[in-house]
Amino acid sequence: MKSAVMFFPFPLFGSPGAAAGAELLADAFRELLADNRRERMPTRARAYQHRVRRREFAFETLADCHAWRQRARQAIRQAWKQGEFLLWVGGNHVATLPLLDELAGSDTLVIQLDAHLDVYNLTDCTSELSHGNFLLHCDGPLPPIINVGHRELLLPPEHVGRYYRRTIPATELLLGPKSVLDQLRTEARQASRVLIDLDCDVFDPATFPAAAQAMPLGLTPALVLSVIDAVWSDRLLGVAFSEFDPSRDRNDECLSLLMWLIEYLLLRWHER
Repeated sequence: MKSAVMFFPFPLFGSPGAAAGAELLADAFRELLADNRRERMPTRARAYQHRVRRREFAFETLADCHAWRQRARQAIRQAWKQGEFLLWVGGNHVATLPLLDELAGSDTLVIQLDAHLDVYNLTDCTSELSHGNFLLHCDGPLPPIINVGHRELLLPPEHVGRYYRRTIPATELLLGPKSVLDQLRTEARQASRVLIDLDCDVFDPATFPAAAQAMPLGLTPALVLSVIDAVWSDRLLGVAFSEFDPSRDRNDECLSLLMWLIEYLLLRWHER
């Protein structure tokens, strides 16, 4: 089994700082692989070192931006067709829309870790594609989505329920983690396939300040890891990352956390 680690620093329809975050993670990942190649003593990295296919996308021309969705879908489709475990590192959260496009109409369960419910239709929200409403623009029926960790207080349940199978606010997880994790574990076991979508603003800004749209009362990294563990199985298609804004980081703490998590996921997948 191989993995594909793809960096898609899409800069439009959201925070441009998040595109810089994906580019920084791509640089750090290149350095990680180079360090592994230079190491002569046996390390755990040998489990994945020669099984990782890396790809970086550039958005330097109008043509790159115009065909962004088609380029992404083609790359995602190829990875999954080849049976690769996919780590998709996007810029702003819109960069995950091609993943949903590819899963449209399927029963693949998407576990979305996000401070926001991205179906905003409020008076001051655009109806055109944006990072706040991209679920409304999926190319086909949305796959079943469970949001974990949101802090939404305004959107009415009947609107949210049209797009999400279930939403679990951060307060519910913080106050009763065992019950929520047990429920997520059950949902994942019943799913044919699972995709994890991690928007960095799900973290509490006290522990992760480098999020473009930070909100209070978020999740700790340990709790996010517990959610990942609860839904982990051989049926996991991959993990998507988005909304890392390095201009808000402190001494590269958030960069280090995300790089640790990326390597942790690769080790967990390839050391099975």
